[in-house]
Amino acid sequence: MSVVPPHLEALEAEARHAVAEASSAQALAEVRAGFLGRKGSVSALLRGIGRLDPSERGAAGAEINRVKQRIEECVAARRTELKSGEQARALSEHRIDVSLPGAGGGRGHLHPLTRVRREIEDFLWSRGFSLEEGPEVETEYNNFEALNMPAHHPARDTQDTFFVASDRVLRTHTSPVQIRAMTEREPPFAIAALGRVYRHDLSPRHSPMFQQVEGFVVGRETSFAELKGLLFSLAEHVMGDGVEIRFRSSFFPFTEPSAELDLRCLLCAGDGCVTCSSTGWIEWGGCGMIHPKVLANCGIDSREWQGFAFGMGLERVAMLRHNLDHIRLLYDGDVRVLEQL
Repeated sequence: MSVVPPHLEALEAEARHAVAEASSAQALAEVRAGFLGRKGSVSALLRGIGRLDPSERGAAGAEINRVKQRIEECVAARRTELKSGEQARALSEHRIDVSLPGAGGGRGHLHPLTRVRREIEDFLWSRGFSLEEGPEVETEYNNFEALNMPAHHPARDTQDTFFVASDRVLRTHTSPVQIRAMTEREPPFAIAALGRVYRHDLSPRHSPMFQQVEGFVVGRETSFAELKGLLFSLAEHVMGDGVEIRFRSSFFPFTEPSAELDLRCLLCAGDGCVTCSSTGWIEWGGCGMIHPKVLANCGIDSREWQGFAFGMGLERVAMLRHNLDHIRLLYDGDVRVLEQL
């Protein structure tokens, strides 16, 4: 009498068929559990060996284990097939056509302030100005005294100026470059300086660090009319034709007479907004004829020579050109904002 369960061959055939029909790794795992798992059909036969006669247990157990092994091998083979099929499908779906043009990365662009700076440099260069640079940490003499601002002047207070040492400051304007240049040269000359400056100031239009352009001309017949014509041309160059500007009488220790230069606020078209403090105008910079004392401090005879100077912030131009209502948008480095500019 055979000790092998009579339906063992049928069970193996059923298992092989179920394994072949499994279409995914998850389905295959469920098939294996149904036959070889702890509660599976083959496992149930192994547990039933204990009910057989002791003389039959060995042969029955060996035959059931052989069937179990063959089912395991069948499952392993099917698992390999399914894995290969998934890889082939993935490769087919994501196949790279090497004949197509490559997908390049996004193109960068110059920062708005860089563009403004280069445009102003190009304009001044075309008008005969040479470009000069100077240190950002300056002596008090070059930053204040040589520009006719004595020790008691309010601009030298710590609430307005960043002091690095007892006699060193972070320059509050680019005018120290003017002092260095005029001291080292014989007139006539036309010089411009662009760079970072520092002041204790923070508002929608002001930042503790900002960029400024300084220009100055010294000659025998230099006039305020020449200065106004130059600034009108500069405003049109960077802001476009039709830009509205105005000159207001003002006071600076280093120029006499002096004037403030304003631009019509493009954010509100002159109606008044937070950025222009509801005035319709945005202060762009200051200008005037160089004070005779400043010329004398640089060793230039003011009876023979006279000159004019002007200085303005680059951020004001960038804000107006791109309708920005706060200066921090130029410095936060938010790519979402910069991409729109």
